[in-house]
Amino acid sequence: MAVIQSDAIVLSAIRYGETSKIVRLATRDHGVISAIAKGASRPRSRFGAALQVLSHGLAHWIPPRHGELNTLTAFDLANLPIGLGESLPRYAAAIALAEVVQRFVSTEPDELVFDGLTTGLARLEGAAVDVVEAEGIRALWQVLGFLGFAPSTEACVLDGTVVSGAERFAFSASEGGALCPECAHARAAHWLERSDYEDLVALLDPDAPLPALDDRHATAHRRLLARFVQHQVAEGADLPALEFWLREPWVCA
Repeated sequence: MAVIQSDAIVLSAIRYGETSKIVRLATRDHGVISAIAKGASRPRSRFGAALQVLSHGLAHWIPPRHGELNTLTAFDLANLPIGLGESLPRYAAAIALAEVVQRFVSTEPDELVFDGLTTGLARLEGAAVDVVEAEGIRALWQVLGFLGFAPSTEACVLDGTVVSGAERFAFSASEGGALCPECAHARAAHWLERSDYEDLVALLDPDAPLPALDDRHATAHRRLLARFVQHQVAEGADLPALEFWLREPWVCA
């Protein structure tokens, strides 16, 4: 059977049996796939240290004759993002991003999502200390947008009333974004001050300057994003990496 190859990022890797690993890969050309890397846990494995979580390289695999598990035959390492692992705030955001891609991307190719993942990880690794939180939040919002879950910020999601000029802004994770005051009073909504609304708009725009978020505001934006994910995408699914990223008042080093 012909070997398939694609640019790929390791999303997760778990030991299987005595010597093998089961990996989940985000690929540019085939979406997210699962594969067994036979012998990957052996000291002299042909995979070496390539199958680390968040590693980027060229994956080679053979599709299964039966079932859904591919056989990974090689992984030509292009980048091992050591910088992400040296800082817990960077790593926490990166793993949350990888978890969202792993859980909600199908086997259909989606270059926008893959590029959003690679760009987000690269910017997290290279970000200055004071913008790591903002980079992580932006990366997750961007991938959610590519998946079709971008929140509405200009108009009420229920009746279309323009809200962008208001001094206070109602955001509902369960409804999918902005609410006008009338709709917000009848539903659970989180109220943002004008400055917080402008920060949210900037985080959603990859071309806008990153907002300066202190610890309190960074935590608030993480919580807003996490609630949105749970209501709009996860539908009650357990997302431990996202929860880990959410709960700490990270201070980057």
